[in-house]
Amino acid sequence: MIASIKGNITYQNENYLIVETGGIGFKIFCTRETCAAAQEGSPIFLHTHHITREDGMFLYGFEKIEERDLFVQIISVSGIGPKLGLNMLSSLSAETIQRAVMKEQDEVFSRVPGIGEKTAKKIVLLLKDKIKPLLHEYGLEAIPDSDTDVLQALVGLGYSLTEAQKAVASIPRDAGNDLEERLRIALQYFTA
Repeated sequence: MIASIKGNITYQNENYLIVETGGIGFKIFCTRETCAAAQEGSPIFLHTHHITREDGMFLYGFEKIEERDLFVQIISVSGIGPKLGLNMLSSLSAETIQRAVMKEQDEVFSRVPGIGEKTAKKIVLLLKDKIKPLLHEYGLEAIPDSDTDVLQALVGLGYSLTEAQKAVASIPRDAGNDLEERLRIALQYFTA
């Protein structure tokens, strides 16, 4: 199994990168954010997950090891293949996925293209016990409940899920837990 790769980017598009190392170019499927940030000719290091199927071998790459491990847990859910798992990580941050699972908010997943209500409920049910060890292993902090409310409020105001996640991520860690204050700070993200 190929667990990581380090090399230079020789090709980039919105779905995958080609990373050359040791004279071999590896096609690595990545999140939209990783692909957008990549630049041809630049060095890159990715944690990878290698999948072998009848129709070929596929590499999926992630900048953070916790994203890769979360991807592996996501695709363990029946009905979620690698393409849909990568789409989830492109649409939702790892923190948002973890929060939605732990707070049993399946509606967050049903907003991802390709995931229906039934599959969203299955994701929450099957990942709840698998997410806890990841949170502990990587020392991830508990996400304040108020951030879930801020995220939902921003989506209700018409912002996309991705925009809302970025605004919530911009809230300083030392900000209080008051919902109105956190929402005000998040809204400032859009005026900056």
